[in-house]
Amino acid sequence: MPTTDHHAPDGPRRTLILSASMGAGHDTVAAELARRATARGHEVHVADVLRLLPYGLGAGLRRGYQASVRHLPWLYAGVYGAFLRGGPGRRPSGVPLARLAGDRLTELVDRLGADVVVSVFHLAAQLTGHLRARGGLRVPSAVFLLDFAVHRQWLHPGNDRYLCLTDAAAAEVRRHLAVPVVTTGPVVAPAFRAPAPGAARWRERFARRAPGRPPVLLSAGAWGAASRPAATARLLAAGGYLPVVLCGRDQRLLARLSREPAGLALGWVDDMPGLLAACHAMVDNAAGQTAVQALAAGLPVIGYRPLPGHGAEGVRRMAELGLSEPASNGPALLAALTRLREDSPDRTTRVARGHALFRRDALDCLTDL
Repeated sequence: MPTTDHHAPDGPRRTLILSASMGAGHDTVAAELARRATARGHEVHVADVLRLLPYGLGAGLRRGYQASVRHLPWLYAGVYGAFLRGGPGRRPSGVPLARLAGDRLTELVDRLGADVVVSVFHLAAQLTGHLRARGGLRVPSAVFLLDFAVHRQWLHPGNDRYLCLTDAAAAEVRRHLAVPVVTTGPVVAPAFRAPAPGAARWRERFARRAPGRPPVLLSAGAWGAASRPAATARLLAAGGYLPVVLCGRDQRLLARLSREPAGLALGWVDDMPGLLAACHAMVDNAAGQTAVQALAAGLPVIGYRPLPGHGAEGVRRMAELGLSEPASNGPALLAALTRLREDSPDRTTRVARGHALFRRDALDCLTDL
């Protein structure tokens, strides 16, 4: 095995970020961490942990997850309950699968001369924890736990540090692991927390499409995974709103929802800061990175028809923290939107709570590693 060539103490740090091409959220966080590290003069490499798995297992895992959340939600709920959700009794571990990527990861670390490995996906956290506990990874490993609801596959005692979105998530990690834990808040690009120049163009587009109707964003994620989005769009339109549906990269969903006359269906959007700034509220089903970006932009979030498993638990946890409001049915969704009228106390409180979530730069919590 080649000898690790670490930098001199005053030289640039070499950071390896382990992500996963499961939707777009993990890669978005990895890209922003890489941008921040590069701006500080660090050498950064981002790797997809699924590509480190042999025999095409990573691609198969991605296809299976995508198919289940889009078409077989009951199946994914079962997988989540068996492998991810916490609780008493023995449960299957992610380590046997993760360790298959061990040799490729250690080779990559040695080749890059990495000083620290940062995981932003739970399978990567299992892999680095396993290797650190057995001496196979000779550099520190940190885990940026980017979910509001902490599930068990994020947790491994071999990792050196955990960074969490909320104090509640940090407390959950501490209950299970005797490792340093820091609450940093989410990671988003600076554009989401600044005035958005593109908002005016979006408002003009919305006004041409449905004058006088407040635009409400309906997120289906990068894979277009949503439960009955057409029905939700019709409900919003009947309530006097313009439903704006994010279909991600799902061209079939985009084509289907484009036939809904009362709504506006969008494919992949590059100007998310402008879009969020131009909307009245966001209807969310996953408590993922799009919801986090909305909180950063000051856009209130309502949880409705959540995806099974991590989606439902994340939406519930956001609501418990006062970061969003859950809507159990159509009338509840419309009532929640009414309470979020401009300059209302509910809206002001929710926006303030969302902004307060962003505590510190996660990269600051990695430098001493």
